[in-house]
Amino acid sequence: MTYLFLLVTTVILTSCELDRSPYTEISADDLFNDPGAAQTATLGNYLFLKGDKGYDGWIDDLHRMSEYSGDNVMISGGTTDALYFFYNYQRNPNNSRANRFWSNSYKAVVGANRVIESLTEGISPEEDQVIGENYYIRALVYFQMGNIFGRPYNQGQSNLSIPLKLTSDINEIPDRNTVGEVYDQVIADLLKAEALMNENKGASFASKEAAQALLSRVYLYMEDNIKAIEYADKVINEGPYTLLSPDRFSVMNTLHPLDNEEAIFSVTLTKDIDIPGTEDWYTIGSFYAQIDGVGWGEMYASQTYLELLGQNDDDLRGSFIEPQYLTDENGDRIPAIYWVEDNATYQFRRTTDNGTSITFEDNGNTYTLLSEDVNGRTQYYFNGSNGRQDVVFDYDMDKRNGYPKFFILKASQQENDLHLWSPTVSRLAEMYLNRAEAYAKQGNDQAALDNINVLRVRARVPEYTLTNLPEGKTVLDLVIEERRLELAFEGHRKFDVYRNGLTMDRRYPGTHLNNSNPFPEIMATDNVIIELIPEQQILLQPSLEQNP
Repeated sequence: MTYLFLLVTTVILTSCELDRSPYTEISADDLFNDPGAAQTATLGNYLFLKGDKGYDGWIDDLHRMSEYSGDNVMISGGTTDALYFFYNYQRNPNNSRANRFWSNSYKAVVGANRVIESLTEGISPEEDQVIGENYYIRALVYFQMGNIFGRPYNQGQSNLSIPLKLTSDINEIPDRNTVGEVYDQVIADLLKAEALMNENKGASFASKEAAQALLSRVYLYMEDNIKAIEYADKVINEGPYTLLSPDRFSVMNTLHPLDNEEAIFSVTLTKDIDIPGTEDWYTIGSFYAQIDGVGWGEMYASQTYLELLGQNDDDLRGSFIEPQYLTDENGDRIPAIYWVEDNATYQFRRTTDNGTSITFEDNGNTYTLLSEDVNGRTQYYFNGSNGRQDVVFDYDMDKRNGYPKFFILKASQQENDLHLWSPTVSRLAEMYLNRAEAYAKQGNDQAALDNINVLRVRARVPEYTLTNLPEGKTVLDLVIEERRLELAFEGHRKFDVYRNGLTMDRRYPGTHLNNSNPFPEIMATDNVIIELIPEQQILLQPSLEQNP
């Protein structure tokens, strides 16, 4: 008998063996005859997404490849982990994480293909559901692979993307398809998934609504704004989802996906199975924060993200950022100001309040802290030797290599575990943002503002109106800023910047500027925005053409 486990370890897909699979003992013949076995095999395909240990799977590497290349984060030092190459745009064809992402992607795809081949549509709702879930898994994997290894859709549909393997035949070894072909396949798979799935088992599993949510994003990336709105409407108006209340949103990171009424699909991890023992050290969240002494806590929120967040002091998106303040011998925080120099270094100075003014020392000189009202907010500054310097008036902070520790909590503390997190693929807030962007690109500015205002009200920040737009900002600018605020640390920002033809501005403190060939600004047309095809895969399949 041919076992399914053998079919997901073909030479094109991986050079390593799996340690564990829930369907290693399911024969191909069984899949044709037992829907229950096919469901078990499908659980195995979900396993490829989350990883054998919860931190070595597809979703872990996808997060690091997408989020670390954006402008919401900064690293406070060097690291030997291959993730550093994603962060500083120093592409490496032998990057172990990129190779694992490629390998896990095709393991999931071939597993999905085998289930799709083994079952017949229309036999029963249960079998249709299973088939639909596998179409969704295949579409999700190919969409994100295309984002990583292929150029944005609007830069040319004829550009090379990734190979589309649509069978489980071990002798079929396809070469790279075009961006247009990959998008066509993703849409076809999602439409099939939408039509077949008939049961919503919660955010831990694919569903009709998950397919619709991903379709909305895919069409948005294609700039098919009508379809992007249509599918966002379906999820918002017909799905069983509601936005979290402000209080629940502020602790969203602690919620299990099944307890989050906003979650549409998440790659769900559990404590005892996926993150046992001391393995909290190796999760996504462990790099963003140290909690109770556990975690590396080396990647922090960027200066520019903090400045955007700081435009409204009460913005609930700030709930996921935890500054690490220093305290004095009495346990009190130490008042201080800070700013960033033109050479992208943080400067902190402790302040003294003498009852009539607040002063600080800098290079042997004493300066007085001044303030003024700017659009309803207090802006602090001082007049130094080089003129006016705007500052943040807060408290002194713990630092690593001179970088203040603004811990990110969005990927930690699920169910109050230290660094447990089930990475979000789709949630309801994105649907409002998809609609807003599509409306803005259609010139329907009021509808665009209506959609982002839903989220701004939830975040407890002022709504926008057409008569109070910030100076120099278009409605589309505001929508993209809102996407950045709302979806930060969920793997969207890199793609949002480049698919909109924008330049990634990373002229802020972080070790990405310390390389011999740094990338402080990256244009959407630069070759470095897409990853190199793993060299190991090209050695196995020499016909694969490398990215420039």
